[in-house]
Order: sequence, then C-alpha cells, then structure tokens
Amino acid sequence: MTTIDPADIEAIQGQLGRVPRGIVEIASRCPSGHPNVVKTEPRLPDGTPFPTLYYVTCDRLAGEIGTLEASGLMREMSERLTEDADLAAAYAAAHTSYLAEREALGHVPEIKDISAGGMPTRVKCLHVLVGHSLAVGPGVNPLGDETLALLGDWWAGTPCGPQEPDAQE
Repeated sequence: MTTIDPADIEAIQGQLGRVPRGIVEIASRCPSGHPNVVKTEPRLPDGTPFPTLYYVTCDRLAGEIGTLEASGLMREMSERLTEDADLAAAYAAAHTSYLAEREALGHVPEIKDISAGGMPTRVKCLHVLVGHSLAVGPGVNPLGDETLALLGDWWAGTPCGPQEPDAQE
C-alpha cells in the first residue's frame, strides 16, 4: 500500500469538505501540483462497494465538469455512441481497461462488470470520464479526452493557475 503525503490528504479534505475515504494514490495533479484526481479502493473502509476507481477531488474542476453536464453534453455523447461504431468500440475498450485496473486492487463481487460513468454503452457522469482520462492519460477513454479538451485550461484564474502579477510589483 502506498503512503499518501499527509499534506495531500489535507488538501483533498479541503477540496471535498470531508475526510477522504479509500484513497490508494494521487492519480492526477493540477499544474500547481495539487491533487485533482485520486485512485480509490473498490471497497471503502466501511465495507461499501465503490465502483468509481478515479474520483475527481478538485472542486473547481468538478464545477467546470458540472457545467458541461448541465449543457446536455452527456446526452449528445450517448447518442453518438449509438451512431459511431468506432467510438463505441473505443469506449467499450475504456470500460474493459477500467474494470481491469479496479480488479487489480481487489475483487468486489457486488460491482463485477460495472465500471462507472455509464460505460460501456452510455454517458451518465462526465466526472468519472475526466478522472479516468486525467489518471491514465490520453488515448484510453475517448469521451473523457473529448471532455478534457472542452474544459481547456480549467485551472486558469484560480489559485492553482497562473496568477496575474500584482499591480504594485
């Protein structure tokens, strides 16, 4: 088991507004170095099955993703999955990869063959898809990659992003 830096745990607690549960590792960091995605156990410490392997912790990132969800993007992506065989195949491969990564952490029969975010046939949570893409890099989850591209420099203008110099400097 990897030891997570207490400063990261504190940062994540501040992001979530609660004590984080079941963290295995920091899966992605924003450009400033703060955690933005964690990898979690498939079964939480209280015994609850938890299918979300990659969990977005950054409140700014989560808010930006929520704005895209509210735009109807998930419905449009789900429709595209029914019309584009290549996209559907790549998304199904992302589902298979996600399951294999989670299974490597531990077998949880209650969530066997259930990934997250709607994979493999629909899109029901962009947070999961973005978390997956940030954690594993481009080319694995096509719809997570697309969503990341739409988010652009989501951290700009935040404490995590490049700061404007003070006018007095």
